[in-house]
Amino acid sequence: QVQLVESGGGLVQPGGSLRLSCVASGSGFSIKVMGWYRQAPRKEREFVAADTSDGIQTYADSVKGRFTISRDNAKNTIALRMNTLKLEDTAVYYCYGILGGKAYWGQGTQVTVSS
Repeated sequence: QVQLVESGGGLVQPGGSLRLSCVASGSGFSIKVMGWYRQAPRKEREFVAADTSDGIQTYADSVKGRFTISRDNAKNTIALRMNTLKLEDTAVYYCYGILGGKAYWGQGTQVTVSS
C-alpha cells in the first residue's frame, strides 16, 4: 500500500510563489510516474505536471513556464514550484503516483490565490 502526503499549500497573492511537496511511503519500489493534478471549485480534476523516474517531465499548457516539477527518486518525493501564480490557479492540488499500473493519490492541499 502506497501513501502520499502533500504539504506546502496556502494563501498567496497574485504574482506570488508557493512550493508544494509530496512524500510517498509504503512502497519498496521506486514509483515510475509521480505528478500533480488540481481541482478547482465546480470544475473537474485536471492534470498539472508529471515526472517519470527517468527524468521526462510534462506540463499542462496553462502552467508551462510558471511551474516546475522536481523529483528525488531515492526518497520518492516530488515537489512543484509554482511561480507567477494567478487567480485561476486556485484549487486543491493532489499528488499522485503510478505503481504497478495502479494510481495512488494524496489527500490534497489547498492553494488559494487571492488579493
